[in-house]
Amino acid sequence: MFGKLFKTSRPSPAPVALQASVPPGERIYAIGDIHGRADLLDQLLAMIDEDNIARGPAKIRLIFLGDLIDRGPDSKGVVERLMDVKARHPETHILLGNHEEVFLQAMRTGSIGALRYALRIGADTTIQSYGVTGEEYTRTSIEQLLEISRQRVPEAHLDFMADFEDMVFAGDYVFVHAGVRPDKPLDRQKINDLRWIRDDFLDYRGTLEKIVVHGHSIADAVETLPHRIGLDTGAYASGVLTAMGFEGGERWLLQTGTGPG
Repeated sequence: MFGKLFKTSRPSPAPVALQASVPPGERIYAIGDIHGRADLLDQLLAMIDEDNIARGPAKIRLIFLGDLIDRGPDSKGVVERLMDVKARHPETHILLGNHEEVFLQAMRTGSIGALRYALRIGADTTIQSYGVTGEEYTRTSIEQLLEISRQRVPEAHLDFMADFEDMVFAGDYVFVHAGVRPDKPLDRQKINDLRWIRDDFLDYRGTLEKIVVHGHSIADAVETLPHRIGLDTGAYASGVLTAMGFEGGERWLLQTGTGPG
């Protein structure tokens, strides 16, 4: 299996007892931002399979924290793989990241402004993964590029992304893409904050209703604070795609290799 061929970027810690826990009988794997790295996704899914088998029977839930697309070379491949994962494992949750939000707006509404913004944040690699050639990308007008892109991206892929979730609860944890507004109860959060918030959440040092597990904001290593856990390790550039496992009052890391690949 791929998981045996790649060393992790740093030693994965042994499970640590926590006050927080997930419901009895459940084993959850939360996966950070993939950003077009289908190769790393394949490696990490193999590692999760191996880890899951070694730990014995449990109810398995996979939670992908969003930003499947953009920046990396194979967004189409990532979407196709997760469509297959979701079909085979219904207890799979995928959160809608800000990158999917902008891409969907461009493809579904035909908004030139949305496409321009999507390209600024890395959608050039996404549309090229769907067969837009380098020549088409560089030599056509933005209007033509939008038309070509909308023809190349399958409706089934857009439908799949449009069904992504905003928030997933599990015991003492809540899983979101970007974070939460610290001064608002979880049941009053705005979608925009769940997908886009940064400093107001990252700089917060108080307590929250639940421990927030999130992606969106890249760090060199997994960020573990009493009130939040950040799992975006910049996979598209670092080669480190991270998953965190949760079972009972324990949690542990699985990570792909150290090189950009």
